[in-house]
Amino acid sequence: MNDRIPSLLPANPGHQFVIYADACSGVPDALHERTFASVNNVVRRLHPAPEFILFPGDEIVGLTTDADALRAQWRHWFEVEMAWLDRRAVPLWHTTGNHTTYDEMSEAVFRGVLKLPHNGPPGQQGLSYWVRRDDLVMVFVHTLWSGLGGEGHVETDWLEAVLEQHRDARHKLVLGHHPVYPINGFSGSYQREIGHEYSARFWDILVRADVTAYLCSHILAFDVQVHRGVLQICTAGAGTAHRMPDGVEYLHCVQAALDQHGLRYQVLDTEGVVREQLAWPLPALDPTAWTPLPRGISLAPLSGTPASGTVVALKLSGRTAAGTAAPQTLLCTPAPDVIAPLWLGLRGPNQTLTLILGRERGRSPHYWVGPDLGAGSDFDLDIALYPDMGPGGVLWRRSGEARWTSFTAISATGLERLSWPANWCVGHGEGGPEDKRYAGPRLDVAASVIASA
Repeated sequence: MNDRIPSLLPANPGHQFVIYADACSGVPDALHERTFASVNNVVRRLHPAPEFILFPGDEIVGLTTDADALRAQWRHWFEVEMAWLDRRAVPLWHTTGNHTTYDEMSEAVFRGVLKLPHNGPPGQQGLSYWVRRDDLVMVFVHTLWSGLGGEGHVETDWLEAVLEQHRDARHKLVLGHHPVYPINGFSGSYQREIGHEYSARFWDILVRADVTAYLCSHILAFDVQVHRGVLQICTAGAGTAHRMPDGVEYLHCVQAALDQHGLRYQVLDTEGVVREQLAWPLPALDPTAWTPLPRGISLAPLSGTPASGTVVALKLSGRTAAGTAAPQTLLCTPAPDVIAPLWLGLRGPNQTLTLILGRERGRSPHYWVGPDLGAGSDFDLDIALYPDMGPGGVLWRRSGEARWTSFTAISATGLERLSWPANWCVGHGEGGPEDKRYAGPRLDVAASVIASA
């Protein structure tokens, strides 16, 4: 077939699979039946076919009080819309969602129709469950259990116990419908994320178990970010196109490969075009490859639009000033007659590490917020700027640590749209030596550009 789409393939042993969600379909001749079919057509073109498919929720439009109508939607989804898939050859595993398990009745229908493994916690059999495939364990959590309070409520003791039970697994994925961290600025306990009283413990469990990624959906976008070394990947582009921000988000599926080298994925739109891609983890930073950057303006080690896979790494060390809240420049990229396209510095009385991107002339910039460094404090940080990660690709960690964390942002795009100017400036802004001058007694900045392999 000349319309085949090449799948990313893992090294042996490994796993290759597809993730997509939020079709909100199941109704004959409705709008979402057509949009969902356009995504399915791409999945069907993948070669080789995925070993399995993950669907983190909202297969059908649901949200009805009529159990028979709900079952009819499920029948249409499986017997018509997904009839092309041989589920004996390519298993299809689901999470619960807010359109499918919104009360006790719909939870009972979900159990009866999907017949998923009954190895979940008490009261959640067939709703929460785990699957083991060789060296991979996947844990599916119910992020809106009626027995705990409904939408946004999630049980964590069982999750911790299952991950401990499978601590020998090389690869661990956890799936749930609701994100833990906000997507594109869409935030709010229970409705847009799991309840904030659960989120810290939930993520601590993932970090301690060395989980590769938490896979979720719900927010109609594709988004990736990382927190303490664990990825959060949100994919919710399987059908609800009319509610997506025009020109920013798009219908999509994600094809991924997982092996001893890490996770790679490609995000495919309805034409089969790769719109986004990622390889994780980041390559190790070579301690001999750092180039010290002098104070003031100098020729940049990178300019223009970098190739996919490029990482711009910075090493920042020094001591912050005491008693100032004014913006202070660590590094900026001056350009003629415009606000600096990229500014990295400290702002506010807590000396908050902040990155600002100037998008367009006459338009407000976008902000990425990192840790508070505090006044009169020593710091030693690594920064990674990874355009392939979109808005999640502004990362930080303390030097000597292994795990990265994304800055907080509300933008739907990131560094992937930045054309880097030919000059960089350390210690002051584009307006000259006194513009946003760094006020601390010491600042050292070094850079390293890691090109795609």
